[in-house]
Amino acid sequence: MRWDNLGETPAAPADIALFGTDAVTTRTFDTPEFRGITCHEVRARSILNRVPGASRMPFEWTVNPYRGCTHACVYCFARKTHSYLDLDTGLGFDSQIVVKVNAPELLARQLASARWQGAHIAMGTNVDCYQRAEGRYGLMPGILTALRDRANPFSILTKGTLILRDLELLTQAARVTEVGISVSVGFTDRELWRTVEPGTPSPQHRLDVVRTLGAHGIDCGVLMAPVVPFLGDRPEQLRETVRAIAEAGASSVTPLVLHLRPGAREWFMQWLRRHHPGLVGRYERMYADGAYAPTWYQRRITRQVHELAAEFGIGPAQRGAARRIAVPEEPSLAAAPEQLTLL
Repeated sequence: MRWDNLGETPAAPADIALFGTDAVTTRTFDTPEFRGITCHEVRARSILNRVPGASRMPFEWTVNPYRGCTHACVYCFARKTHSYLDLDTGLGFDSQIVVKVNAPELLARQLASARWQGAHIAMGTNVDCYQRAEGRYGLMPGILTALRDRANPFSILTKGTLILRDLELLTQAARVTEVGISVSVGFTDRELWRTVEPGTPSPQHRLDVVRTLGAHGIDCGVLMAPVVPFLGDRPEQLRETVRAIAEAGASSVTPLVLHLRPGAREWFMQWLRRHHPGLVGRYERMYADGAYAPTWYQRRITRQVHELAAEFGIGPAQRGAARRIAVPEEPSLAAAPEQLTLL
């Protein structure tokens, strides 16, 4: 494994690598939920990652306490990142998990630096910070505590029901800063879920997260992703998914059509050949020009979902906006930390 060159970009020189070979401990756990999974515990040198300027993402900074993901989503765009470590982007991505065990203390130190200006931090945008490994390592409570203590705005995107464990910390953070929570639910079809996202909680359980957060005063949007062409895009499927999202009390729904970047594309196409060989040609034509479906198709799906959302009484999220959680004022609360200046 090529640990030494793991920097913030694939070509990062070894002297700014996030960790070195002497900082890696490899563990396997003989429990049913971790069978076949290897965790590589590392002490990272940096935890705040700057998003490349050419990125289409609406945020500038991310925190990723894990690399690799046991959700095992066959379409996951982050698969390519495992190749930077000379790890397999297929089964290796699903079962070789890099755990940055010092992420909470490192983040607290970096947020306290005079150079840090309090910019919004996005989490769950590469791999899920509430994947199965989080249940064992428990990194997110420390990360959320560091963000709360510095009143630093943040957002979380997840498929993991484990986020409910941290409900109190999320509520506390929302009293002092902007907090955005989104759950990813691309479809409600159980057969499609079992084959495409085999390591995730079911769509119904994820919608229960939305419902529970809402019951505690926390607005939660749904990223309807991915909409899978020819498998999850029939009008009745879109209607059922948006209806379920609305019934869960989501504050917004934002559709995103499947995209197939290098690493993910090869793995997804292997899956497609096994499960839906008749669709291979259609996919090759649809994605002939690159990672994204044709613009006309994306616009059609977006229009259909937005029309359904309006029918069911919800709308799209504002791009890149963090939603403030509405929490009643409590006189007994200690004075909130000073809000940092945003970039």
